[in-house]
This record gives sequence, C-alpha cells and structure tokens, in this order.
Amino acid sequence: MTSASPTVGEALVCMLEQAGVDTVFGIPGVHTIELYRGLASSSIRHITPRHEQGAGFMADGYARVTGRPGVCFVITGPGLTNTLTAMAQARADSIPMLVISGVNATATLGKGRGHLHELPDQAALAATVALWSHTLTDPADLCKVLARAFSVMTSGRPGPVHIEIPTDVMKLPADAASFAMPEIQPQHPAAADLEAAANSIAQSRTPAILIGGGAVRHAEAVRRFAEAVDAPVISTTNARGIMAGHRLDVPASPSLGSVRDMLNQSDLVLALGTELGPTDCDMYEDGGFTLPANLVRVDIAEDQLARGAHPALAIQADIGCFLQDMLADSKSWTRPPSDGSARSAALRELASAEIGDSYLGHIDLLQEIWQALPEATLVGDSTQLVYAGNMYVAAPRPASWFNSATGFGTLGYAAPGAIGAALGDPARPVVALLGDGGFQFTLAELGSARDCDADVAFLVWNNSGYMEIETSMEASHITPIGVTPSAPDFSAVAAAYGLPSRRVESREALISALKDLPRPCLIEFVSGGSD
Repeated sequence: MTSASPTVGEALVCMLEQAGVDTVFGIPGVHTIELYRGLASSSIRHITPRHEQGAGFMADGYARVTGRPGVCFVITGPGLTNTLTAMAQARADSIPMLVISGVNATATLGKGRGHLHELPDQAALAATVALWSHTLTDPADLCKVLARAFSVMTSGRPGPVHIEIPTDVMKLPADAASFAMPEIQPQHPAAADLEAAANSIAQSRTPAILIGGGAVRHAEAVRRFAEAVDAPVISTTNARGIMAGHRLDVPASPSLGSVRDMLNQSDLVLALGTELGPTDCDMYEDGGFTLPANLVRVDIAEDQLARGAHPALAIQADIGCFLQDMLADSKSWTRPPSDGSARSAALRELASAEIGDSYLGHIDLLQEIWQALPEATLVGDSTQLVYAGNMYVAAPRPASWFNSATGFGTLGYAAPGAIGAALGDPARPVVALLGDGGFQFTLAELGSARDCDADVAFLVWNNSGYMEIETSMEASHITPIGVTPSAPDFSAVAAAYGLPSRRVESREALISALKDLPRPCLIEFVSGGSD
C-alpha cells in the first residue's frame, strides 16, 4: 500500500487478493488507473487483451476450467459496452464473472453533459445482462458490496455481476479492513422431494438421466448416481466429459432424433442442472424436443424450474447436495441392475449412425486431437468442427470441451477463451477451434497469447467463409451473400506476432503440427468445405 490509509482502488485490490483472485483481465485507461495503483505490488497477475470483449472471454475461459469467477477491470463507457457481449455469453452459460468498471465522477452521473465515455445509465445497461449491477458511491460500503458480488455469483445459478466505481470515489480513502469471502451454504433438497425422487426411481424400469453444465463440478457423484440408477446418461454440450469413458455415457445431443426417441420411451427422465434450452436440445429448431410426463428436474434456480418442459417433480437444490443426499440413502431406492449398459451402447450406435459421414469425419478428427494431446482442453467458436462435436463428442474429462456455439452463440470467443483457459489451468495445453471468419473477430488476441506465453494452439478451420451460413441460405433457396469475407494470410499474421505457424491440408499434417510446434502457435487447416 502507498499510505496508511489506502484508497478505494488499493483496498479493492487487497480484498480481491484475500478472496483468492490471482488473475485480472483488462485494459487500463484514465477511468481505471486508480484501480491499478495497488495492482503492481500485489500477487495478482494482470493480463492485457487487445479488446475488452477479449477480456470478458478470457475471464469466461478462466472460470470454466477453475470453477472460480473470472475478473475484469474495464473503463467506463466503451470498455463496459465492449465487455457486454462476453457478459451475455457468460449469463447464457451460467459462468461466474466479476466485471469491475469505472464510471464518470459522481457529480456528473445522469447529467448528459457529454463527458468522456459518458452513458445515460451505465449500471442499468449492465443490468440487462448481469445478475446484479451496483454503483459504489460510499467507500465504507466496499467490503459489503464485494461480498454481495461473490455471494450472487456463488449462491445460486452463476453468471456475471458488475460493480462500477466513479473516478472520484476510487481516489477516496477506504478502510483497510480484511475481507472474508461470504459463507455460502449450498441448498439441500427438501426431505419430501428426496422421498418422491427415490420413489420414482425405485418404480422405474427404463430410466434415463440428462445432465447439463450445472453438474460439471460433481462428476464423481454423477457417476455413482448413474450406476445406482443404472440409466443411460445423456450430456448437453457443457456437461461433456462428466461421464467420460463410462459404460453409461452417451455423449450425444438431445437434438438428435435417436436421443429424443430414447428419452420419450423412458418411463422416467432425471434432468440434472440443465436449462433444457433450444441450443442444446433443439439445435435445428424443428420443435421436436419433448420429454415424457414423468420428468424429475433438479436445478439451483427456482425460476429456471418454471421454464421449458413442465416436470412432474421440480426440485430446487444444488446438484451436488441432491446427489449427496440421494446417495446417502441409496439402499431405499437402488434398482437391481437391468439393461442400462445395453441401452447406452445401443443409443451411442444409433446416434453415431444418425449424424452422417461429414460430421463423423469432423468428430473423428476431434478424437485424434485428444489422442495426440490427451490432456488438452478444446475451446471452440461457431465453426464446423464445433457444430459436429456439439452433436456428438466423447470428451476425456469435465470442462475439457466448451464453446460459444450454444447459449448466446457469439463469434470471436474461442481465441480469448482459450487463452483464459490456458492461464487458469497451465498444466494442460489448449486447442482453440476457430473458423476463418469467426477468428477475424478477435485475431489480434494472438498478441495476448504471445505476451503471456499461453499454452494454446490456434487451429484455424479455413473453408473460405461462413460455410454453415452459406449452406443454410442455399437450403432456404436464398442466394448466398455476405458469407465469403476475405481472410488474411494467417501464417503472416502469426509471424507478425512472433508465433510459429504451419499451413496444412491433411489430417496427418495437422496432428503432426499439433505435436511438433511450440505453443502458442497457429495451425491453418485448409478445408474444401466437405472435410
């Protein structure tokens, strides 16, 4: 600290340290320099992206692999608006993110006088995507405001929160009081709900389990529960890898007809930690996703239980607590082993056959990448490889497969998201799956990867434009237009940032490059559109 009485900015950094924050993503500006006063002497690492949207996506990728909130420092006005897209993706996928922004001096707020970076109501704008948005005006409130932010992010369905601090308030003296993370007691299910769920399981003969991202931190408990129920486990995109390699694992999308048929033929479906959203369950928007009447749904968010498929039994609870409580009394409901393994194997075969040769080729390539780099995390944008994997891919562990093609569905996610993932878990390499069109949204983040020496291979799937959109336009008898943006010489761009690169035209050469090139690196795979 620079004085006996720290400023609000200095106190905030100290409190973030005490909260266990080790990394902050942001671009400093005149409206946030007071937040940086204590940062250099702290243990917190600062990562500078090339755009504030990249800061948000990095925080998102970091949070997915660590389970801890990603933290951003952004300036008022354009800094915050640039971050909103990343916040919206985090909101859609339930990713904890703490965005701390500056805002103009207190006396100017709401006056509309044209101050630099002025917005009519910045906190209200952030509140459209944040779970909670707050303006700190009294230094004495700093500790409780930060505690509230962490509480909101960890006590229910996670998502982004926003705290803005006026530039004049950042400079004011603040208490040097220590910060303690709020104690959050995860919600256990009601005894009556446990009993009802146990009865439903005990009476079922053809149960099925559908898991979502809310179960990603409870892989071992999910496996034990699935074995006790002896049911196939279908995973949505963000749940891939929870059941990795298990005989009951069905890593296939509920958008597939074979998966939908199996769910509807089941006499009980247990939906754990999934919003049952269209981007997972109705990817082709045909309205064909339905669930049987005997649906037991478990979710931490009460409002989410009221959306989508209407359950016969809605249980508001933390997924980990539900599994813990059910397993503690499993003797009362455990079914004798039946045909869970056979049903799972049959469904895997049906789903694979349904996908088609083109997507199967993409899926085989994804599995080859994991064979070459077994510890790798694959982070994707909206591109052909990712669409195929979201339909069916056997990820090797939880949080080893995630992308922005579900939920909010933004382009430009994979490059910064991969950097955040690599920084959050430096023991594992990361492969960013990028389309030649989408990569140009955040191409400059190659420089960020170089700056922090991120262990990332940027794999550019170059099919000369927005191939999926072009195909969709043609299928709708619309003359394709706007789908062939010119691409740069990706190797030249990589070289400009000091990254090694390789341009390949075969799968063998691609895998060889992944093994051989030092990371960070760029690999451009030139696709003819069908590969």
